[in-house]
Amino acid sequence: MGQYTFTVEKKCPICGETTRVVKVKSKLLAERTDEDFCVHYKDFNPYFYKIWFCEHCGFAADEKTFLGSIPLTHKRKIQEFLNSRKLGLKFVEERQVPDAVASFKLAIFYAELTGQSLAKRAGLYLELGWIYRASEEKEREDEMLERAISLYDRSLMTERYPINGLSDNTVIYLIGALYYRLHDFEKSTQYLSRIIGDQRIRDEDIVLYKRARDLWQRVRGEKKEEAPQK
Repeated sequence: MGQYTFTVEKKCPICGETTRVVKVKSKLLAERTDEDFCVHYKDFNPYFYKIWFCEHCGFAADEKTFLGSIPLTHKRKIQEFLNSRKLGLKFVEERQVPDAVASFKLAIFYAELTGQSLAKRAGLYLELGWIYRASEEKEREDEMLERAISLYDRSLMTERYPINGLSDNTVIYLIGALYYRLHDFEKSTQYLSRIIGDQRIRDEDIVLYKRARDLWQRVRGEKKEEAPQK
């Protein structure tokens, strides 16, 4: 396992105790990338280790949040919740699917408890969907993708981008890609058309434009194949 990961000690931002966390080494060999940006790597899945958690109090978040500056009001809210509970997950150096799922569910819970951005929560649901994709649990994967779509949609209407390194146009493309994964070709083409029909995006982000155009063509092709023959 040491080939891909290493263990370090970090101070928990909630309880202040020192906890062990597993970090992923940067040199991974990517094999392919799905339409919704899920990268498949050779012999290893780094998404299993995306969420850090404190083995003492049970707080869980991605590395950036764990190491970042958590607002005092958020800290107090989490501490109040944890005061009467013992949520520490058992530390394991090599995570399996259930460990990864549990860590993501906890991170989502805390993100919702503290009212983190809709886009941030959508990203967590999306990546949990990728965990289920890796374990071929299609029904659960689809459920997570639907939740991600709902949150991204609301986020586009109410939040200012960029958020989490994503532009609003990237999110519009992503929703189209997620609808494609869910076989909702009608909605998929609606969102992708917003990208390929915008000359400004074509001028300013040709990579995103081409990605959307290629997927739009694929969706239309699959739509025709599924149409009943007259």
